[in-house]
Amino acid sequence: MAQHAEDTYYVPHGSKWPIVGSLGMITMLASAAVWMNGSSTAQWTFWLGLAIILFMMFGWFGTVIRESEAGKYNSQVDGSFRLGMTWFIFSEVMFFAVFFGTLFYVRALVVPWLGGEGSGAATNETLWQGYMPVWPTNGPANVGGEFQTIPAFGIPFLNTLILLTSGLTITLAHHALKKEHRTQLVLWLAATVALGLTFVGFQAYEYYEAYSVLGLTLGSGIYGATFFMLTGFHGMHVTLGAIMLIVILIRSMKGHFKPKHHFAFEAVAWYWHFVDVVWLGLFIFVYAL
Repeated sequence: MAQHAEDTYYVPHGSKWPIVGSLGMITMLASAAVWMNGSSTAQWTFWLGLAIILFMMFGWFGTVIRESEAGKYNSQVDGSFRLGMTWFIFSEVMFFAVFFGTLFYVRALVVPWLGGEGSGAATNETLWQGYMPVWPTNGPANVGGEFQTIPAFGIPFLNTLILLTSGLTITLAHHALKKEHRTQLVLWLAATVALGLTFVGFQAYEYYEAYSVLGLTLGSGIYGATFFMLTGFHGMHVTLGAIMLIVILIRSMKGHFKPKHHFAFEAVAWYWHFVDVVWLGLFIFVYAL
């Protein structure tokens, strides 16, 4: 496969995908806004917008794959891809930092303040006399009713082991790719996909138990809200990561990626390791402490 000239930065011309993606996003976001204000028909245009975005992603990613396999990308394009992925992961770090910051603010500052510490003494005496500043809490007067917390050393601990193991298997797959061991590459990638899907399955079961047995919901005060926001968004990222792993698994089975030309593989590996690190923070600060 001939590589594109190093002094030529490939720029695609006449691509329809940016405008298709823009139409999908504006349709979905405008529909969501109208839907939240009581429209009975906006939900259908919302799903239409989402379908357009998925169509765009499938088509655009397919175009990029074909261009890459045709040797149109040189080291400058590769550097642009790496820089873009780095900033994307940084934005994801900031996204989760907001929710971790919220958890810290509520747990370390707000709850003690409501309990009468510091300048919160007047609030405690006026509004919630006798309120005990304990964590986890579902708010003064048991907002949302009684609930039980999810024990850390059950499914959460098992999911921690699963994700840590998946981080090892994708690293082994990467080493196999660098050594051109195609069979090992496919096997380790398949193991990573299986572990990722297992994690999602266990989390879905955990949510079912939380809602149906433990009474823990989004309406269970600040603890329920922060718990489901953090674990829910992380679960969404694991699901997206598993989809990306499936894509590179299929590509690996087709013979794509070379020892010195496999940024798409590396990008997914970076993303998966990011998901692992975020989960460790979740396990410690949401479940264990």
